[in-house]
Amino acid sequence: MTTFRGVSPYLYYTDAAAALDWLARVFGFVEQVRHLDPDGVVREAEMTVGDVPIHLCGLDPDHWQRQGLPGPTGQLTIVYVDDVDAHHTHAVAAGAVADPPETKDYSARTYLVRDPGGNSWCFWQPLDRPVRLRDGWSEMRPEPVP
Repeated sequence: MTTFRGVSPYLYYTDAAAALDWLARVFGFVEQVRHLDPDGVVREAEMTVGDVPIHLCGLDPDHWQRQGLPGPTGQLTIVYVDDVDAHHTHAVAAGAVADPPETKDYSARTYLVRDPGGNSWCFWQPLDRPVRLRDGWSEMRPEPVP
């Protein structure tokens, strides 16, 4: 059986250089490498979030039209942090537009923000308390695999 080692998002931007700068300045991600085409445009890049890599792709503005698509489909990337309020304070001071963090029933304190490429990010601080299910909901867990 395959052993999973993690998941890493691959994010699309029409200006990957600006996205790299924004993600580093606003979120505190760490740039590892940029791969430039002959015109100096960032086409591929990697950053790290803690020990986890994320990958960026620099696309031409008409990329999705050439593919016959209206654009990429949406997603939400969750980033686990130890102090969501401190991260929010830093991100907003650096230019992010985000509502204040909220304590959620699913045992987390979170805030949401979109980056300049339209990608959604949720900064998530796990809380040491049980999940509170909505009325009528139940929890089901799979049987352990032997």
